[in-house]
Amino acid sequence: MLKDIQPTGQKDTRSGFGDGIAEAARTNPNIVALTADLAGSLKLNQFIKENPDRFIQCGIAEANMIGVAAGLTIGGKIPFTTTFANFSTGRVYDQIRQSVAYSGKNVKICASHAGLTLGEDGATHQILEDIGLMKMLPGMTVIVPCDYAQTKAATMAIADFEGPVYLRFGRPVWPIFTSDMPFEIGKAQFFSDGTDVSIFACGHMVWKAIEAGRILEEKGISVEVVNIHTIKPLDTEAVIRSIKKTKCAVTVEEHNVIGGLGDAIAQAASKNFPIPIEFIGTQDTFGESGTPTQLLTKYGLDAPNIVEAAEKVMKRK
Repeated sequence: MLKDIQPTGQKDTRSGFGDGIAEAARTNPNIVALTADLAGSLKLNQFIKENPDRFIQCGIAEANMIGVAAGLTIGGKIPFTTTFANFSTGRVYDQIRQSVAYSGKNVKICASHAGLTLGEDGATHQILEDIGLMKMLPGMTVIVPCDYAQTKAATMAIADFEGPVYLRFGRPVWPIFTSDMPFEIGKAQFFSDGTDVSIFACGHMVWKAIEAGRILEEKGISVEVVNIHTIKPLDTEAVIRSIKKTKCAVTVEEHNVIGGLGDAIAQAASKNFPIPIEFIGTQDTFGESGTPTQLLTKYGLDAPNIVEAAEKVMKRK
């Protein structure tokens, strides 16, 4: 039951990245961290303290940082680039496409402060298109972990994974609820076993999906909440297995409904088992300044919105 899933604490997902890269580097001497003037924001302090000779401060020159990272892979290094999600993708898309994705370089693009929950920094920094940008690149793996513990696990996992990766995480303090759960790239995570509606979520929205699922369970609705932490490659087998039971779905993401998780689920369903789907995310719009809670509520990314979408989609079966 979803009511049994309780947080063990609260911490920002970017700290999971910082702790994960520091731990991975203790056993892997090839890991190198690069940043574009945001070492503190990306929680690299411990890594730098332990590995000052494996840290490169590129300054506010994100395109150059991607080029340097691509070059480092030729010598066998495993570079982790770090900056805000907006600057990790939109600002340097050409460099990622040409120097990393097209060349199949083993670069880990680690992006913090993604989505509306960046908060007061506003629309210019709250990128809501990055998942779409990155999953369209051939050969790019896209991972959006849901809490501190999973971000730490994902950071360590990508160090051992061969190939370019986009790892997306965030700024706000958020519930920790996956501490005892294994993480595997490309394998969905089930939080409940339901038969009435499937809720597929990623990132911070997994917790919101769990909150919504509890409300639905109290109403007597059997909910299957699935964490799609790996957007690409999508765990299509898990998605189809779930929707064959429930015959309807809701997708939930802190991202534009165009191009993100929802599109991936819809494509998988249309090819294998067509069902009605409702999409929770930003509706082809930019964000604005505000607290994370205010913004999630205003843009329809809160638990009541997910409940409403679930009830609506069940009527469309």
